[in-house]
Amino acid sequence: MRILSIQSSVSYGHVGNSAAVFPLQRLGHEVMPVYTVIFSNHTGYGSWTGPMLRGEDVRDLVRGIDERGGLDDVELVLSGYQGGDDIGDAILDAVALVKQRNPRAVYACDPVLGSADNGCFVAPEVQTLIRDRVVPQADLISPNQFELGFLTGTAPQTLEETLASADQLRDAGGPSQVLVTSVLRPDRPADTIEMLAITPAGAWIVQTPRLPFKANGSGDVTSALFSAHLVESGDPAYALGRTAASVFELLVGTLASGQRELQLIESQEAYASPTHVFDVERVR
Repeated sequence: MRILSIQSSVSYGHVGNSAAVFPLQRLGHEVMPVYTVIFSNHTGYGSWTGPMLRGEDVRDLVRGIDERGGLDDVELVLSGYQGGDDIGDAILDAVALVKQRNPRAVYACDPVLGSADNGCFVAPEVQTLIRDRVVPQADLISPNQFELGFLTGTAPQTLEETLASADQLRDAGGPSQVLVTSVLRPDRPADTIEMLAITPAGAWIVQTPRLPFKANGSGDVTSALFSAHLVESGDPAYALGRTAASVFELLVGTLASGQRELQLIESQEAYASPTHVFDVERVR
């Protein structure tokens, strides 16, 4: 499967395209990365070097790919963190062009806005762009539970509330498929975390152990793997279970290494042949 992935890039560590591209390639997909920033490292370190690309730079790169015929058979477009509204506009232009070439292509957006611990950490204009323009154009979105609440003006906690918030997005004419990550239901077993997939065919939840650390880039890997598995298989339950197993094994390997950055390359068998099997429960 050919994938166009428009995300950030770092030289040290793994976030954005630097997290998403290799796992997809390890699965045999042809990935065309387009970078929105080229930083030395992710911004969680507090300092970094490197340029932010302009929206016109992104358009120019996509235009060049199109001139080679590279967009004709794209089946999936991925986007993640958007540093400015001009990048968001460029991504939407790219999605429109891809869908002109292949109307069956799927646009999967990770609407990076913030987290329950830190609140919103993107500029107000980016919040508005993602909520009002980007999400309505997406076929699949992968917010965490906090971002789902922000997008819908709700505060989902229980399973029923989270399902209702996802349905609110879907019923508004936006994405038909929603993956909710970092679901923390009050009644879940201690030291667990969940993901919830909602599609026109139903809804499924998977539960994994919650590891005692946070790794930058794990959400980028999650969104990329789930989107690719879903588009390729058409089976939401399979995509959810396979993604949960792969990401859990990546995080276990990273924790064991004692390193701050994802052990993305060392954990490559987790993408191709995960050994864990987590129960995927149909909840609707």
